[in-house]
Amino acid sequence: MASLFERQLQAYSGYHRDHRNRATHFVGIPAIVFSLLLALSLWRLPVGEHAVSGAWIVGLLAVAGWIALDLTIGLAMAVATLVMVLVAGWLTSHLGSGAVWILFWVLFIGGWALQFLGHAYEGRRPAFTDNLFQAFIGPMFIMAEALMALGLRRDLAAYTQDRETA
Repeated sequence: MASLFERQLQAYSGYHRDHRNRATHFVGIPAIVFSLLLALSLWRLPVGEHAVSGAWIVGLLAVAGWIALDLTIGLAMAVATLVMVLVAGWLTSHLGSGAVWILFWVLFIGGWALQFLGHAYEGRRPAFTDNLFQAFIGPMFIMAEALMALGLRRDLAAYTQDRETA
């Protein structure tokens, strides 16, 4: 029996059959995720003598959810998220908040533009319009595709390919 993650991955994949749509998502999804972490890195929550950024808090919560759905994909997402949180923190500490917000908007709008361009190729609306949870699955889908391309997690191919061509 398929796990919750495998079922969600299969549902997500059904909205992403066109190779051009998948290609736009490989750039658009990371751009959107990074833009959000970048904006959240501006928010600092005092914890004792230190301050923790909102990017760390949201990043840890997201990683916990991804790990709960699939350990391997979740751990790979943890590495990617760690890199993005560290880069966002570095940018926030070296750029003024104005520059961070400009970069946020460029990445956020650009990422979404790529998403919608991909879905124009696909001829189908985004998966999250039918199930909001699919927005959480999108980054995992990209990671699953990347790991399969590297020869890892080939077991997920049955959930990411068109059944007629799989």
